[in-house]
Parts: sequence; structure tokens; C-alpha cells
Amino acid sequence: MEPEKKSHGALIGSIIVIIILIIGGLYIWQSKVKTPGTPADTNQLPPATPTPIDTSATDELNTLEQDLNSIDSTVDVDVNSIQ
Repeated sequence: MEPEKKSHGALIGSIIVIIILIIGGLYIWQSKVKTPGTPADTNQLPPATPTPIDTSATDELNTLEQDLNSIDSTVDVDVNSIQ
């Protein structure tokens, strides 16, 4: 009888898959590392520049405050008589 020949196909296939996973992991890791002059995360917003103050909004708030102060908020309800 002839001895059975062992096939190393499964072992070689597993090694190839592991090598592909390692290469993919290194590729992703290198893409996350900061490179000089570029932000690491593309979802980051650029630094905000100060915007000029909108004086029309301030005028509207002053107008609303004047209206609020001019309203008569007295109510002719006796709080003590409410049960």
C-alpha cells in the first residue's frame, strides 16, 4: 500500500488569508495616521471664522422686550379663593 499524500492546500490558503488581512489592516492603519498638513479625520470642520454681529437681531430682541414690558399681565383672579 502506498502512504497517503498530505495536501497542504488548506494550510497555504489560511496563510494567504492571514497575509491579506494583515496587509488590509496596515493599509487602514496608515490611512488613519496623520500626515503633515492634512487633518486625520475628514469629518472635522475647518476652524470657524468669527462672523460679524447681526445688529438686526439685537434690534428685534429689544423690540420684543419693549413689547413684553408694555403688556399688562395683571389678572383679576383671587388666588386664595381657588381650591
